[in-house]
Amino acid sequence: MKTFALYEGSFSVDTSKKFIPFNPATDDPKSRPASLFIYVQPFLLETKSGLVVFDAGLGYKDESGELMIRRNIREAGYNPGDVNLVLMSHLHFDHSGGMVYEKDGQWQLSFPNAEYVVQRGEWETAYSKPSKSYKTEIFDVLQRSGNLVFVEGSGQLTNEISYELTGGHCEYHQVFLVKEGEVAVFYGGDILPEPEQLLRKFIAKYDFDGRRAMELRVEYGKRAAEEGWTCLFYHAKSKPIGKVQFEEGSFSIIEA
Repeated sequence: MKTFALYEGSFSVDTSKKFIPFNPATDDPKSRPASLFIYVQPFLLETKSGLVVFDAGLGYKDESGELMIRRNIREAGYNPGDVNLVLMSHLHFDHSGGMVYEKDGQWQLSFPNAEYVVQRGEWETAYSKPSKSYKTEIFDVLQRSGNLVFVEGSGQLTNEISYELTGGHCEYHQVFLVKEGEVAVFYGGDILPEPEQLLRKFIAKYDFDGRRAMELRVEYGKRAAEEGWTCLFYHAKSKPIGKVQFEEGSFSIIEA
């Protein structure tokens, strides 16, 4: 398997849930009070069965008007039209904005030949519990496309791909594990979004169930270390793809 981080950029976000590009080298964090500062990078995985995208980014476009996630896939040497699975950990806007894009006044799927895999409970929550974190107009496009695939709970999607309903970050958050032979790639979405959340234990206010999310991070971190998983960190400032080690009660990350 080959894995690629599709770096979209760094952003600030406040209670308005608007993501504003932020350049750490030139922008002053003090100019954006009460903001979180995050990095966004979906991932592309080449498997024997095809191309998999993990979450879809914010949907930002580059200077030429091309969707950045599609551009980054091209730069990795692949065609976005060849992606056959988009695996969604959850539907918050910073993970789902790039599922669709507008071209010539028409909204269309970013990956027209892919199945988009979503937890049914997460989909229903997005519509039934209004929140600034969800942009249902995006989901309307996907719903009309016929490319939407619901899963429920935990299970096996294909012979290689399994999914686990975790909750924690949001009520119906899910994670994915892809295995080919002795190689395993784990995508934890916002349950394991960055190495720092393994290195220092804390309860995050932005999680639906902060204590459960913290416990899950430790649980998956230990499993990753024991089973030799390659982990994909969606919000990583550095080391977006890494191996986890757990020794003497402490985690460390080795860039893969």
